[in-house]
Amino acid sequence: MAGNSAQPRVSVTSRVMAVFGAFDEEHRSLTLTALAGRAGLPLPTAHRFVAELVRHGALVRLPSGVLVVGRRMWELGLLAPVETGLRHVASPFLNDLYGATLETVHLAVRDGASALYVERISGRSSVPVVSQVGGRLPMHSTGVGKVLLAYAPDEIRVEVLGNLGRHTPYTVTQPGLLAEQLRRVRCDGYATTREEMTLGACSVAVPIQDRRGATVAAVGIVVADLETNQSRLVAALKVAARGIGRSLP
Repeated sequence: MAGNSAQPRVSVTSRVMAVFGAFDEEHRSLTLTALAGRAGLPLPTAHRFVAELVRHGALVRLPSGVLVVGRRMWELGLLAPVETGLRHVASPFLNDLYGATLETVHLAVRDGASALYVERISGRSSVPVVSQVGGRLPMHSTGVGKVLLAYAPDEIRVEVLGNLGRHTPYTVTQPGLLAEQLRRVRCDGYATTREEMTLGACSVAVPIQDRRGATVAAVGIVVADLETNQSRLVAALKVAARGIGRSLP
């Protein structure tokens, strides 16, 4: 009897998630053909799913014909606990930090091997940054990311240390050096970067810990230079982080 060589069926849910997974920071709008290719779906299948998702507002087809994520998905995203809990609790502390510095303030959580930006407050005079709310950036080249990586499970650190991409000439790509920096983060209670993600942008960040002492997020500030005000920024960040941590349910 011949063996069963049939491929396992892919569920509808998996294919829908593949459609949404085709979008990311660098692919915010896609043609149907590009979406099908990135989702790994046959074009007719992608066409059928996209038509349904557009009908329900989960995707939007622009006049140019390209597809973008719809407002319905944004509305659902706001219901996620990381939004309704952490972001709500942290908001007054983040605004205080921005008011005191007029620099970009970040709130981030770990999502797998990336830093997921939950909130960002900035103004016209703030140093330009590439982060966006809901976006992800590498942990090894961002201040909040280094904090989250320092307190991440061992298997996550191993994964990240084995794949250190270079974003600027100053990005730390030596595993041994980064491992030592992460040890210092756990010892000193803060992380810094100097033009490692974006030229002209330095950052400092600290962990936010819940009542059980677990690191649940990181809060950071992006500035043009850390040489003259690092200690002041660290002190302000630690005060904010303690306030956020104590306010968490």
